[in-house]
This record gives sequence, C-alpha cells and structure tokens, in this order.
Amino acid sequence: MLKQAQGFTLIELTVVLLIMVLGFSAIGTNISSGNRSSQLKATARDLASALRYARGQALISHGEVSVAINLAENTYQVSNRDKVYHFSDEIDVTLVIAQDEFKDEDTGQLRFYADGSSSGGRITLEWGSLVTKVDVNWLSGKVEIRDE
Repeated sequence: MLKQAQGFTLIELTVVLLIMVLGFSAIGTNISSGNRSSQLKATARDLASALRYARGQALISHGEVSVAINLAENTYQVSNRDKVYHFSDEIDVTLVIAQDEFKDEDTGQLRFYADGSSSGGRITLEWGSLVTKVDVNWLSGKVEIRDE
C-alpha cells in the first residue's frame, strides 16, 4: 500500500498568503490612524505635566511660576526652566486666557500663584478632526485633560 503525499497545493498557499497580506494591510491602516490620536494625547499629557509642575513649583517657592505658550512657534516653556518644548507642526494650538496674560500677539501665559490658584485658561490642541483640551481651573489651579 502506497502512502499519498500529504501537504498543501501551491494555490492553497497563495490564497492563505493573500488573506494574510490583506489582514496586515487593514491592521496597518488602523494603527497609523490611531497613531495621530496617541500622539495628540501624549502631547496633551506632556503639557498638563508641565502645568502641574509649574503649580507645584509655585507652591514650593511661595512665588509665581508661569507657563508661556508661543502660538507662532508652537512651543511652550516653564518660567523657571530654560528648556523650550515643541508641539508637533501638525497640531494647531488655541489659547483661551485673560487678555492681561498675553505678552504679545503670539505669546500667552498661564500663571500659578503661591496659594495654588492660577490665572486659569484653556489650551486646545487640534490635529485634523481630533481635539483635546487642557483646562486650568483659576481657583484651584487644577489641570484637567478633556478629549472631544
């Protein structure tokens, strides 16, 4: 009695490979679209962290500490640090603060005071249809991130 060779035909292997390629391309498309969302959230978390740091420094030093946001250059900087942080060029930044807190047309600041309160405001980060807002409560200085 002869045993027949067992295995897959070339057509069967080709069909399986085609299905795998289609599956990976669908996954790749989903990952790249989610990449924007995760980058925007990471940027919002970094900004919120800088704002919380500034509030903590104001409480510790018993003085004012501010975070300046330059809308023209898409950057922000904490007043007691030299480092300038950059937003991605694809992210549009909108700043809603008191008129007195604008240094010039392009630069505004959120100020934190020794008692933990702040000048308050909202920073909106937009990347296409994705929107994330970072709110700073003027009374408590609390920083919150809201996804829209």
